[in-house]
Amino acid sequence: MARNRSNTRPTAYEYPRGLLAITRGGYGFVKTAEGEFFIPFDKLNGAFDGDMVEVSPARQERSKKALARAASSTRKREARVKRVIEHAHPEIIGRYEVAEPFGVVVPEDPRIPYDIFTLRSESASVPDGAIVRVAIETYPSRKEAAAGRVVEVLGDFDDERVPVDLIVARYKLETAFSQGALEQAAEAQVDVDGALSSGYKDLRDRFVFTIDPADARDFDDAVSICSVVFTNDGTLHAADACDTPSWRSGLGSRPEGRFASSSRQSGASQAPSLSGGERPDSAGGNGEAQEPSLPGENRLGPSGNDDGTNGWRLGVHIADVSHYVPWGSSVDLDALRRATSVYLVDRVIPMLPEALSNEVCSLKPNETRRTMTVDLLLDDEGRVLDVDVYPALISSKARLTYDEAQGLIDGDSQLGDVRGDLAYKLKSCVRELSTLAKKRMALREAAGGIDFDTVEAKVKLDGEGAPVSIELRKRTDATQLIEEAMIAANESVARYLRDAGFPCIYRTHDKPSRESLAGLLPVLQEFSWFKDVDSRSFVAGNPHAIARVLEECSGRDEGALVTTLVLRSMKRALYESELGAHYALASDAYAHFTSPIRRYPDLVVHRMLRASLLGRPQKFDQEVKNLTWIAEHSSEMERIAERAASESQEVKIVELMESSVGQRFSAIITGVASFGLFVRLENTAEGVVEVADLGHEYFALDATRHTLTGADTGRQYRLGKHIAVQLVEAHRRAQRLRFRLAK
Repeated sequence: MARNRSNTRPTAYEYPRGLLAITRGGYGFVKTAEGEFFIPFDKLNGAFDGDMVEVSPARQERSKKALARAASSTRKREARVKRVIEHAHPEIIGRYEVAEPFGVVVPEDPRIPYDIFTLRSESASVPDGAIVRVAIETYPSRKEAAAGRVVEVLGDFDDERVPVDLIVARYKLETAFSQGALEQAAEAQVDVDGALSSGYKDLRDRFVFTIDPADARDFDDAVSICSVVFTNDGTLHAADACDTPSWRSGLGSRPEGRFASSSRQSGASQAPSLSGGERPDSAGGNGEAQEPSLPGENRLGPSGNDDGTNGWRLGVHIADVSHYVPWGSSVDLDALRRATSVYLVDRVIPMLPEALSNEVCSLKPNETRRTMTVDLLLDDEGRVLDVDVYPALISSKARLTYDEAQGLIDGDSQLGDVRGDLAYKLKSCVRELSTLAKKRMALREAAGGIDFDTVEAKVKLDGEGAPVSIELRKRTDATQLIEEAMIAANESVARYLRDAGFPCIYRTHDKPSRESLAGLLPVLQEFSWFKDVDSRSFVAGNPHAIARVLEECSGRDEGALVTTLVLRSMKRALYESELGAHYALASDAYAHFTSPIRRYPDLVVHRMLRASLLGRPQKFDQEVKNLTWIAEHSSEMERIAERAASESQEVKIVELMESSVGQRFSAIITGVASFGLFVRLENTAEGVVEVADLGHEYFALDATRHTLTGADTGRQYRLGKHIAVQLVEAHRRAQRLRFRLAK
């Protein structure tokens, strides 16, 4: 007789597995190899946000009902958590509430929906309402509550630093360096004689300067620029006041690039050599076609007559952190775990000890510093003709803020105590850089680069850490000139390592999926101007078609809606050890090289450059074997740092908005859901308008068109629409702003 298996239980490995992500609404999602599942609150089975879980899919009938009730916009299958495989939270941060004979810890993270019970007798000195860290000893289940013990009292939530302390604790950000790392950093010295004897070029006479935000404390990048005239015999001549006498004497006969291309041997006319992996956009002497980066970039020779052609020599000088932080050292191990500096609203958690990040590696004015320098020779249109990379000693001549640099561009020469020749040189160089940046950006856009003009909010704090205002940082000519210089250097270094056959951690960015772009068509096709856009090219991810959409919607009522949708369709840039293109920058090879003080992948790229230029160190192969893991780890830590930084700004924004309860604001709808609207004010504060505050009628959600529509009145609220709202609640603990429609 056949055995009846209808009541037999499947083995554990038959259940889908994945990480549980719980929303602020209390329900969760689990991405597995079998697809993504929706987990209702009552099916979490004691699991916490971030836990690795096994899920048991529900019957299709129940799944449809649950989706319609609680997650109609997600269209995911329903499941329940069967068991937790690995817990993500051995400790929890929360508010301690006395409830004799217990002390109950209510998690501050709303994505952890379980209170943790402790014995009051074991923590009798902890005051009611204190913020504590509790170690979990028993996780919640159907039969018992979560239990633990208090291991640290962090303070009172009303203390200005505590809300950010909670974010630091929640994301497990390291705030203390090992003793070995501190000792190693303290011993670091520039050692000018040693640098020169080991092959560093002496560029201390070059007019180098930094441009950074006013509140910057570490300066890891500096720039220099010189207008040049080059002729068809390969001779360069300085052409502007940014050059010092020592520069001029070194410009007469252009030296070969350190990694010059063999294209010089192809029979082309005498011209600046191609180097650093720069490739011509036409066939070389061997007849093999080479892929271009920007239109016309890396041509074999300058255009123009025998009198010469104008161009630039752009220098990008980056702190030589790799000299001080070798692979496997104490300071390197600390930096690797962190992978990035974290910029919170009231503090910076650096990747490197301050003895390095703020001192010996920081390119301070009038201080000799080791750098890895990239010199780019560009023609009058901004196209790269030649690149040279080498270690060098520099001495920055000035430190400018972005506001000061913008003033020089606009004609305002207010530079404090800076006067005379120094002020004149700064003004000339900044304007040259701005002109070059505009040309580079135009070339990038012509090649298919996509640019989103976003606004960054930064909360200004008083001396006690209380918020006083919100500063909106937008792109300016000053920020653009630095950005374009860094992009050019990053791309050149990536190509050099690629063509030299050296390992590298690349910065890659895939084009958006066809599905995500096709999902925008129902909205875009409502606008008459979209008829002039090739929809097939748009769905295929053609960057020119996407740029056309962004251009057409700019300045229109639907501009915010369309820009938001297109931005959300973009994939996230990643670090990878394998070469891949950067879609948004229209680059076939790109790496982060310009911020080794605050990003670990940049430090790795510096080590690879150092190995190629000065010889491979003893543990070179060991580091190379770990590049894949390092890239993945750096990508994950970047995401964590961004979330922590964003949350720290949000908590202070909510605190600042407490004094504005009852006031009226103009807002834009940034999201629609079955429970209401997400809105953002002009100062970037974000909150919710609940569906009950929209009116006494049923509102239907159209997830495809991003609308909520009233069943009786036909009133429609759509993503991107401007509405007037009134702030009714600013909840600091929940980091939540609640609005209602303004009458």
